[in-house]
Amino acid sequence: MTKKEIIEKFRISDKDTGSTAVQVALVTSKILHLADHVKKHKKDNHSKRGLTLAVSDRKKLLSYLKDSNEAQYHEVIGKLGLRK
Repeated sequence: MTKKEIIEKFRISDKDTGSTAVQVALVTSKILHLADHVKKHKKDNHSKRGLTLAVSDRKKLLSYLKDSNEAQYHEVIGKLGLRK
């Protein structure tokens, strides 16, 4: 899925490109890409660190989203297939 498609799917309004839901979806896409890379290249420690940082970023964004708009939080984790 491309960045543009992800933004189209998770945006709230027509001009929305950076809401929390969109950011979570983009970081999740990055995490999936890095996870595949790390599975193939087990000794690539730089990518492992990037993966850890991306997971941390997503966790912070999800925490903020849950505190600010719980209904949207549940919608986003449902669409992305994430655990609560």
